[in-house]
Amino acid sequence: MSNESVSGQGRSIDRTIGFGIYIPQIAFSFDDLLSRAEHCERLGIDRFWIFDHLYAPGMPDAPAFEGWTLATALLARTTTLRVGHLVLCNNFRHPALLGRMATTLDVISNGRLEIGLGSGSYQQEHREAGLWWGSFAERSERLGETLEILTAMFAGGRTTFTGKHYSVADMPNSPGPVQSPRPPIHIGGIGPRTVRLAARHADVWNIPTYGLARLGEAAELFAAACEDAGRDPATVRRSVEGVVVVAAADRLQSATELARRRFGSDAFGLDAGGFVGTPAQVTDRIGELVATGFTDFEFFVHDRGEPETLDLLASEVLAHFTSESHGRLER
Repeated sequence: MSNESVSGQGRSIDRTIGFGIYIPQIAFSFDDLLSRAEHCERLGIDRFWIFDHLYAPGMPDAPAFEGWTLATALLARTTTLRVGHLVLCNNFRHPALLGRMATTLDVISNGRLEIGLGSGSYQQEHREAGLWWGSFAERSERLGETLEILTAMFAGGRTTFTGKHYSVADMPNSPGPVQSPRPPIHIGGIGPRTVRLAARHADVWNIPTYGLARLGEAAELFAAACEDAGRDPATVRRSVEGVVVVAAADRLQSATELARRRFGSDAFGLDAGGFVGTPAQVTDRIGELVATGFTDFEFFVHDRGEPETLDLLASEVLAHFTSESHGRLER
């Protein structure tokens, strides 16, 4: 496993393989979430992901912590683990404020912030909070302008930008981020607008769970978008977000049944992802995707990250992908 995920747009990326665990912060105490994050850190898992919503979508009465505050607390209590959101809602924060927040947290965490950024996915919370929503095209335009501002702020100096939705004038950003050239920016999606934004701005292009059934088609679309943007697609890391169900053979049926209760809708792509099986089967599936150019895997876990499952995943699956092997299986 590797933490190296950023490169300049003019050179090929490091092909080492990285892994993250995505645990939506629904009905967890802070101590529970911290315990899972610390366990991931001890196991050498690269990243820990949470969501950015005002409350748990569809579950307004379930306790759920605000995403940016939670990420800050987790980074303050860990030392090597990288933490981020899949994904931040662009509508919640003005890009100049987001740039300052991200830079500050990158400094405080000594360069361990990951930035996932999207155009917004849950209209109801916007309506309830009195936040602007707009059409998908409008939200995509706003996201594009935010990415222009963020990348300029991370590059140093002062930022001036005038767009349709946002404007900043001679905006300083000091101190700058610790990571060079910047904290890695993840953009997830398979639609034409989002893919074009990823081709222009992303350090990591992510295929979300709902796109797992269209991996090949999405990869072709992304390659074409990179060509249109004048960018070599080999300079962008490619990640998959999926539900992993890993268990010994005698426990696999019960684990799969639990996963179907929690992640059974088509939007989670449980079957399309193919990350269901014994450790050997899941290892082989990851290897198949590595062979097609994927470098990063961000997993929901069927039991929401119980220590025993994380131990099994790390020791019998992820350990086969090391920086020395550059993604080749060692077994």
